[in-house]
Amino acid sequence: MTRQHIQLPALQADSAIRLAHETLDIEAAAIQGLKERIGSAFVHAVEMMLAVRGRVVVMGMGKSGHIGRKLAATLASTGTPAMFVHPAEASHGDLGMIKPVDLVLAISNSGESEELTAILPMLKRMGAPLIAITGQAESTLARYADVFLDCGVEKEACPLNLAPTASTTAQLALGDALAVVLLDARGFKAEDFARSHPGGALGRKLLTHVSDVMRTGDSVPKVGPNTSFSELMREMSIKGLGATAIVDADLKVMGVFTDGDLRRLVEKGIDLRATTAEQVMHPNPSTIASDALAVEAAELMEHYCITCVLVLDAAGRLCGALNSNDLMRAKVI
Repeated sequence: MTRQHIQLPALQADSAIRLAHETLDIEAAAIQGLKERIGSAFVHAVEMMLAVRGRVVVMGMGKSGHIGRKLAATLASTGTPAMFVHPAEASHGDLGMIKPVDLVLAISNSGESEELTAILPMLKRMGAPLIAITGQAESTLARYADVFLDCGVEKEACPLNLAPTASTTAQLALGDALAVVLLDARGFKAEDFARSHPGGALGRKLLTHVSDVMRTGDSVPKVGPNTSFSELMREMSIKGLGATAIVDADLKVMGVFTDGDLRRLVEKGIDLRATTAEQVMHPNPSTIASDALAVEAAELMEHYCITCVLVLDAAGRLCGALNSNDLMRAKVI
């Protein structure tokens, strides 16, 4: 069988750019038009969502369903427990996932999606509050809702005025506005966001402590002040940190000796064979507490142009060490 080659029309650059500009203008106008409709109904919706004892159950069909899934995820990650339930699946058992203590946030541009309107009477009898995001004030969905949020648009960005484009953009923007106002009302902070995103960059920066990534026990290079230079170098080589701490009998840090210190001493032509750790160490080195954030260790290294840092416990004793490679493995930097 030979493959048929379909002749595609040549793309006209000017026409493509013009249509792209028109799409963005229409969708920007759709979002801008929402500002005039943010009022008492919006505030009431926020109050209802703040007061709900269960979860916000987001529902929507088709493209509105895709927007609903995104909104449920945004709410859940910013302090408002939420989940998405597909209206069609709700009619076949998933309605049992919704409880009277929950709140339903239903999204439909027409407000007449058959799968959604079919379950509205049951939701009403259940007693779960209903907030509607729809573009039709006289629709079935709007009439059933306790609060109606108007997301209507004058026209779609689609040249045929058929494909959901501007309408879904308006739904998304209105949903984000709800999520942001709820976030602010709950006093939600960056630390709270990090706790729901432990695998993300922000989560690692705000949740990972020095104690989580530092080297401990025998992995920490350390010698006493009277240690010979050859033993000091052996400790550095074995531990592979590029430095070693010089500590007293109570594990209080007296100084540090690094690869850089070695290079500088060699350049000076000093006979190192007869020296001790205390004689070659760099006193008062940079240290960090074990309960500090790992990102603070990274900032310390950057500020002082060093590649490793010694870690102290609450009593000021050496308890660990880490270098930039340890932070990179933990994806802190």
